[in-house]
Amino acid sequence: MSFVSIEKITKVFPGGVRALDELDLEITDGEFFALLGPSGCGKTTLLRTLGGLESSTSGSISFEGKDVTFLTPGARNIAMVFQDYALYPHMNVLENISYPLKVRKFSKEEINKRVTQASEALSIQMLLDRKPGQISGGQQQRVAVARAMACTPSLYLFDEPLSNLDARLRLEARTFLKQLQRELGVTTILVTHDQSEALALADRMAVMDKGRIKQVGSPAEFFHKPANIFVASFIGSTPMNLLDGLINDGKIVIGSITFDVPDHATSTARTGDQVVYGVRPEYVSLVSGPGFGIATGVVKVTENLGTHYLVTADCNGVLVRGTAPDGSEPAMGDIVHLKPEAGRSLLYNKTSEDLY
Repeated sequence: MSFVSIEKITKVFPGGVRALDELDLEITDGEFFALLGPSGCGKTTLLRTLGGLESSTSGSISFEGKDVTFLTPGARNIAMVFQDYALYPHMNVLENISYPLKVRKFSKEEINKRVTQASEALSIQMLLDRKPGQISGGQQQRVAVARAMACTPSLYLFDEPLSNLDARLRLEARTFLKQLQRELGVTTILVTHDQSEALALADRMAVMDKGRIKQVGSPAEFFHKPANIFVASFIGSTPMNLLDGLINDGKIVIGSITFDVPDHATSTARTGDQVVYGVRPEYVSLVSGPGFGIATGVVKVTENLGTHYLVTADCNGVLVRGTAPDGSEPAMGDIVHLKPEAGRSLLYNKTSEDLY
């Protein structure tokens, strides 16, 4: 069942900037959903529109079948956690958590009950008398989540909540957010520019570009089967090999390299088609010698990634990336032979940029 339903949402700012372009999206009840994309893609505008902080130019938004397009933020039963946490510096933790409850005129007993429940759930009960400037960034984030949690919303909206934390705290906070969302079972939408964060946290996710959604799916679908060249180039800690080629007699010709057409494209790719052959470096290994479906080239760069090396080779003008185990990495200038793993390559139509 869809909890959030977005239909043809468009947002045009003064000056004609189209931040959202007839966007459609369905998010199911209890789902942890991530919005991902480059800066300026429209993901934060979409989140703010869902929260009622921005009005849409056209289109509609429904929560649980109820049209909320023109409702104020307070009437939507949502809670937002912002990038800077938006804590009041002159209030202590207890006052920060209880403030929105006081605004809604909850009784003192109910406020105390909710503050106690939220602070204990997030292990910050010992911080209630401290002010934001007296606690760490990770603790501030928990206070912001506790404030949202105390309001018992039906929808959480997180806008880059981990971006101000250092790497170690970000990993801890990521685990904490995932566990908390599972325990509460509340539909949660996360905006992030960090794809590792989205891949780790989300049940499903959407990648946006120029106000439009380029793909919706599970993290595994994004990694193993990106729907178009934009997503293929955007997702992945190391860039996917995306090599321009031509279909000739049932084969892909890329300069001096020839590959088989991937199984998913054998019935649709035609001789003469201009294509882009995609394969992740993680699925390209160094082999002992040349042959069909093997790219031979000169090592230009090796990068130590800890557990393995990323190797970039110039194959007669075509740059191909593969991996080598730690301890068996080639040297600069070595001749190497790189072979994609069977069943791991993808083929895109260069004109439409879509997966065959």
